[in-house]
Amino acid sequence: MPTNALSMIRRWSVVLVATTLVLALAGCERLGISVPSIDLSGSSQPQSATVLTGRVVGITDGDTLTLLDQANIQHTIRLAGIDAPERSQPWGRQSQRVLSDFAFGKSVSVQQTDTDRYGRVVGQVFVEGQDVNRAMVEAGAAWAFRRYLTDETLLATEYRARRTGVGLWASNQEEPVPPWEWRRGSRSASASPEAPAAALQPTSLLSVPARTNGGSSFRCEGKRYCRQMSSCAEAQFYLRQCGVSSLDGNNDGQPCEVLCQTR
Repeated sequence: MPTNALSMIRRWSVVLVATTLVLALAGCERLGISVPSIDLSGSSQPQSATVLTGRVVGITDGDTLTLLDQANIQHTIRLAGIDAPERSQPWGRQSQRVLSDFAFGKSVSVQQTDTDRYGRVVGQVFVEGQDVNRAMVEAGAAWAFRRYLTDETLLATEYRARRTGVGLWASNQEEPVPPWEWRRGSRSASASPEAPAAALQPTSLLSVPARTNGGSSFRCEGKRYCRQMSSCAEAQFYLRQCGVSSLDGNNDGQPCEVLCQTR
């Protein structure tokens, strides 16, 4: 068959298929049948992030609040990327008050990034364009949450707060215990009701280290990255005592340059 004839047949086949599809969709519309949209372009566009808006009607602690949306539905919001002191630990109530000053009674927008195992919306909270998550860290009212960190610039924000001595990093404060360590201690204490009163203290103050470093209580527990370190001292311990060379990316003998303020 001549080439021109084959080309003509192909073109008419495409026209016939397209016409059949249009007629079928039109018939579905007349019958009231909902037809999902079909992307014929071959490109895949990402869905836009879920954004919640409303007024803050409750502050649970320094990283959790309650949002009332325009439909009068309440949403529990867990601020993404940060971890604030528990209310039962030092500076817990102060952290709660700082978040209240930033957000309570105000109109906010929440850009959802996840839903946690408790059903809470995890997201970035904004008040008149201000990133409240970052503001909590800047104020020394929360840590960058190493375990769930996606924006590592929060680490630099935390280190600046440490260096300037704001909030819980003030010089008159005891060395703060990261909330994730405090919770670990609380779980251990609740699992052993017969334990002595000392067991109610955070594990980082009680645990017998697998290896010691000048009397510190750090342990070689498999941490590999700077974002997992709670302090420069811990980073130094992991580099020198645990042999985690990945903490010294430029091989200058100093781990985690931002955390240890060597750059």
